[in-house]
Amino acid sequence: MSTQSEFRDKTVLITGASNGIGAETAALFGEAGARVIVHYNKAADQAATVLSRVRESGGDGQVLQGDLTTMAGCRELISQIRGTGRSIDILVNNAGSLIKRTPILQFTQELWDQVMTLNLTSAFFLSQAVLPGMVEKKRGVIVNVGSIAGRNGGGMGASAYSIAKAAISTMTRSFAKEFSPHGIRVNCVSPGTIDTNYHRTFSTQAMLDSIAAATPMGRLGTAREVAEVILFLCSCRSNFIQGQTIEVNGGFMMP
Repeated sequence: MSTQSEFRDKTVLITGASNGIGAETAALFGEAGARVIVHYNKAADQAATVLSRVRESGGDGQVLQGDLTTMAGCRELISQIRGTGRSIDILVNNAGSLIKRTPILQFTQELWDQVMTLNLTSAFFLSQAVLPGMVEKKRGVIVNVGSIAGRNGGGMGASAYSIAKAAISTMTRSFAKEFSPHGIRVNCVSPGTIDTNYHRTFSTQAMLDSIAAATPMGRLGTAREVAEVILFLCSCRSNFIQGQTIEVNGGFMMP
């Protein structure tokens, strides 16, 4: 089965899809002929640009705004999608952010809650909202986007973010165990340092150059390379992959 025929008529929800890995994943699913729901929170213009890329590459879809920081917000987003007569075949939990680098001793509960809600709680409750429809169809795929920070503790000032991303890997295994009997696969992609605006926002050029030099492949990754792994995990070529976290870091950290 070709990738394009496999994803034709499939509805794919990608959170945080207005830029970076989310945007490239949306474009790649567009090339595969999927119907892509480009989720954003604040960057409406960027999300519209991503949808244009999806359509130009042969796919279709829509842009949806949604606040994923509450269970109600997650359910409302899924309700909007169901209102169009569509059900979600694939969910990519990509939304997340470091928010800001903060030393442990300076962390406030407010900032802790913001980081955990955006990076972990939103993925849990959005998955919870999507799963009944997948259970009813007896099929579905969820891919969570973790981070190398979840394994190595992250850089300075990224403690809460790294803790949340470690929890994403554990959440992946928990969901995979519970929903595998229903024909649903749940896996995680764990990117290393990727050449995106996200990393340029939170890291200096010197930091990025140092990471590239310490990476066996001698460079940072690209958002497209991560998106290719996500697409693979959503395809029938990965039908026997379940509950796994796939590292995409150029060898910077090996098992």
